[in-house]
Amino acid sequence: MRKTDKEKLSLSTLPTTEFIGANGKAKALYELSEFLYYFVQWGLISPIEIKALKDSLQNMPNNVFLSAQPDLQIVRNRSKSKKILDLTFQHLMVQYPLLVYSFDSLGILVEIVIREKQRAMGVQPMLYVCIPITHLNTPTPLLGRRAGLKECGSFILRAKHKDFLLELFKIFAILSPNHHHDILQILEVIICTKKT
Repeated sequence: MRKTDKEKLSLSTLPTTEFIGANGKAKALYELSEFLYYFVQWGLISPIEIKALKDSLQNMPNNVFLSAQPDLQIVRNRSKSKKILDLTFQHLMVQYPLLVYSFDSLGILVEIVIREKQRAMGVQPMLYVCIPITHLNTPTPLLGRRAGLKECGSFILRAKHKDFLLELFKIFAILSPNHHHDILQILEVIICTKKT
């Protein structure tokens, strides 16, 4: 998360951490990287495991990035005219690649969809972690009822989620060269931070 985004920075528990992102801007550990940081601090993941992950990602060939996969391109078919009332539209179909990775033992899915960038030319992979509703902690179970307005549930990461967290970082690293760069920088920050 960019350190210039004061609103998000105020939500980080680690606002003083810093690395330079692929975009050349100073960033702080935030969200997923905070979890990894604390798993190391609490001894649930060892610094040796973080170093091994970093080493394996540094030696990754460039052709594994999703942007380098020819079969993971957005497909648009030829347009056809479609008349509705007195308006003539051009109708075409767009297919977006979707990859799904399953953490079978946890019942958690990771979905990656490749879409057009919102603020620039090109495409970007978007990663979504799909946590079953039955895994969420709420005062009243959500299953079988409508959630209330602004009702929230929490998902607590425990020691059993260690491999899940490490695999998520590996998945993020293959999304794009920029993601790869940022993941390596995050791992370096965590490696260089003394255990408290």
